[in-house]
Amino acid sequence: DSKGKKTKDITKVKGYRLPTEAEWEFSAQGGNNSQRYKYSGSNDVDSVAFYNSNSENRTHEVGLKNPNELEIYDMSGNVWEWCSDWYDKEYYKNSPNNDPQGPNLGSSCVLRGGCWNSSKSGCRISKRLSLLLTDRGDYSGFRIARSF
Repeated sequence: DSKGKKTKDITKVKGYRLPTEAEWEFSAQGGNNSQRYKYSGSNDVDSVAFYNSNSENRTHEVGLKNPNELEIYDMSGNVWEWCSDWYDKEYYKNSPNNDPQGPNLGSSCVLRGGCWNSSKSGCRISKRLSLLLTDRGDYSGFRIARSF
């Protein structure tokens, strides 16, 4: 493409894919059972997340903290999770209210959830991060979704 931006091309493997940012946020909030917590499953970050104050500067096995309302573990802290959406800082100002799919073009992708070296505020459900697809590290990972 002409400006170094890539078109939205999500690779699907046997029906599995990265979640959209909207799907990730809905799941992190606890779905229809949401209690509107700051973090995924609690307002007490220590009960649901590994972050810079309790991680011992490393990732941890999934499931050692409390789950959220959907029984999903580690959506706050531990590792930033890649979403399929391209990042646009202004996207949500003009996006549809129902099931936004993210921008069609971009040069970096959205990550959500915070990680082992994030502050408390970095682990909030609402926190977004932008990274190039070539960025790698022990601070990021992914969760898969499946369309039925």
